[in-house]
Amino acid sequence: MNVTLSLEDELVRKVRKIAVERDTTLTAMIRDYLEQVAAQHVVARKRRQREALRQSFERFEFKVGKQTWRRAELHERPRLS
Repeated sequence: MNVTLSLEDELVRKVRKIAVERDTTLTAMIRDYLEQVAAQHVVARKRRQREALRQSFERFEFKVGKQTWRRAELHERPRLS
């Protein structure tokens, strides 16, 4: 997809010089930057989702009472005679 940008001539000249020094193009630099922005957005969104999940676990945590069973008892199977 082609996108049209309005940039000051002086800015374009400066950035094109930087692109030449980096052995790339202005277009490639813009593409790389936008890819970084998109990747950071995904990371930040996942971080917010994990934090919301952690907070919901804390908010809804409650105790039911004293534990009166052992783990092994939960997995016992009745013997068939």
